[in-house]
Amino acid sequence: QVQLVESGGGLVQPGGSLSLSCAASGSIFRVYAMGWYRQAPGKQRELVAAITRGGNTNYAESVKGRFSISRDNAKNTVFLQMNSLKPEDTAVYYCNANLKENSAWDTNLYWGQGTQVTVSS
Repeated sequence: QVQLVESGGGLVQPGGSLSLSCAASGSIFRVYAMGWYRQAPGKQRELVAAITRGGNTNYAESVKGRFSISRDNAKNTVFLQMNSLKPEDTAVYYCNANLKENSAWDTNLYWGQGTQVTVSS
């Protein structure tokens, strides 16, 4: 059973910083692309940032220059450093991972449970 467990959300003032992490665990052969999405109330889930196993990154325009995604392949963990946070960054943040389990023939996409990020004064 594969699990993605996120941590690091919370309440922060505008202009502040938060760091999120997401660790994949279970019977994993290899983790490929990993990413962060967010969903604000009444809105669709949207991509925030993604990173390949080799370290290539992709960011939403709204977070470029403020957020940074990274990963530790040895620990199957992805990180999101969020700086200069704005009230519009308030959302539930979800991580995902495209990975192959030891017993599987192909990869599957897994999601974390989500962590709340609130930016407010």
